[in-house]
Amino acid sequence: MIATADLMDDYPDLQVVSPIFKSFGKKDSFYGKIKTISCFEDNTKVRERLESENGKNCVLVVDGASSLRCALLGDNLAQLAIDNNWEGIIINGCIRDSSIINTMDIGVKALATNPRKSLKENKGILDVQVSFGDAKFIPDEYIYCDGDGIVIAPSKV
Repeated sequence: MIATADLMDDYPDLQVVSPIFKSFGKKDSFYGKIKTISCFEDNTKVRERLESENGKNCVLVVDGASSLRCALLGDNLAQLAIDNNWEGIIINGCIRDSSIINTMDIGVKALATNPRKSLKENKGILDVQVSFGDAKFIPDEYIYCDGDGIVIAPSKV
């Protein structure tokens, strides 16, 4: 794994996501190709993607519009991510079941926790550019995450 600090030393023009995220799961560092979902308080598309796609070498970036009113990821979805080889998940919103997720072999970044589950209305858009944390997340670019932060590169470095 390449450290984000080293990436910034070598490539100072890369995007750095604002340090607004908390880390969950046993994987402190993860990286991969960006796959996105834009959804608001509805994790239906998150479940569909995590259970139907092989996420090898990919990181799922979920833009929940910074909502803190419900969780977009819990332990069951985290297990689906592990089962289908996702490298990690970034949630611009909340997760739940954090104590269980912290025992799982997955890397998760999220704003906070909330025990309330999300709506199930099958709303959300896949593979669109999303923006949050003073950064743009473009599908098929690369994202690198560790204890120092999150860095986005236009290609694998």
